[in-house]
Amino acid sequence: MNRILLFLTVLFTLSEANSSLVLLDRIAVVVDEDVIMLSEVEERLAAVKAQITANDEAPPDDVLTEQVIERLIIEHLQIQMAERAGMRIGDAELNDTIQRIAAQNNLSLPQFQQAIEQDGMSYVAMREQVRREVTISQVQQGVMSSRIEISDQEMKNFLASELGEAIVADEYRIAHILLTIPEDANAKEISAVRTQALDLISRVTNGESFQALAIEHSAGQNASKGGDLGWRKPVQLPTIFADVAPEMAIGETKGPIKSGSGFHVITLTDKRGAKTQGQIAQTRARHVLVKPSEIRSDAEARELAENLRIEVSNGRDFEEIAKLHSEDPGSALNGGDLDWNQAGIFVPEFETMIHTLDLNVLSPVFKTSHGYHFLEVTGRRIEDFSEQFQQNMAAEYLRNQKFEEELNSWLREIREEAFVDIRI
Repeated sequence: MNRILLFLTVLFTLSEANSSLVLLDRIAVVVDEDVIMLSEVEERLAAVKAQITANDEAPPDDVLTEQVIERLIIEHLQIQMAERAGMRIGDAELNDTIQRIAAQNNLSLPQFQQAIEQDGMSYVAMREQVRREVTISQVQQGVMSSRIEISDQEMKNFLASELGEAIVADEYRIAHILLTIPEDANAKEISAVRTQALDLISRVTNGESFQALAIEHSAGQNASKGGDLGWRKPVQLPTIFADVAPEMAIGETKGPIKSGSGFHVITLTDKRGAKTQGQIAQTRARHVLVKPSEIRSDAEARELAENLRIEVSNGRDFEEIAKLHSEDPGSALNGGDLDWNQAGIFVPEFETMIHTLDLNVLSPVFKTSHGYHFLEVTGRRIEDFSEQFQQNMAAEYLRNQKFEEELNSWLREIREEAFVDIRI
């Protein structure tokens, strides 16, 4: 009897306590297998209002709330998709992203953190928001890569168009010195200015800084920047430079070039684009690898490699030795042949040997993290991939043109297919 009375007393006490509880949060929207809490809607609403300046006319609260809810629904659907695919943004990737955001705002990470907190947002909350946005971006990129297709004919038509030619054109970084000619100058005065331009070219050729000479002598608008015009495509360059720049080598200086303004001296400080990146140096080599193991000490591995090298240097076929003794499974069956490769493919010690060795010369035995090698460079060439680079640039441009439209279409689809129960 006492136990029943005690139970009823406790129940009555809890009931009284519950009657004074304050509701802290509640479900605002159900989105498939997920929920959006009221606090999340209110936080986002406050953030949106904070971004509306005094000069902007804010929509009514009910309209703004509806827009925020729709945005959150779309976000949650994409986050769910990422979770089902096992996609997760790790702390290292998140830290790199935040570092880039801080750098873009010319802030150090501590300064960026301080700025975030001064705006009334916790740094932890900001990190999670960035993680969320990066996740959504990766979901969108993955889906769009399978939905957006660029046909061969579409690519061909674009590359043949005026816009296509401009998009894939190389860019040039030119610096220039302008020596002006007075409007009423006679032949002798014009000749004197030309002689001055030739003298400047000679001084640059002999090692003087073009930038310093531009600051001192140029009458051009960019003189204070050493005459630097920045990165420009041919269509963005003055005609007298556009005709010359494509034929110049990096570091080359040309002039005097006469225009209505006077005489110009130009230098090509750099260039980039399909034609520049497309010219790739490649090396072909073959090697033999001997690895230390549980039954072969490091010294024994080196000795075996030395002995095999001696056999090759005495006339035994390299290919035969590689097939019989090399422990590199990727090349042994091909007689040690590594095919054509560009710089940066191999470990540093191998790279150094392969790029300093003369053709058809047997290297000494050397060690890398894989074991002991000796190799022979069998060929060098410059391969032109400029056409492939142009196609890649064109494909990226066309894909970006389609991205927004296709993304909006896909977002409408997933919204229509989702179960959504708005409770506010």
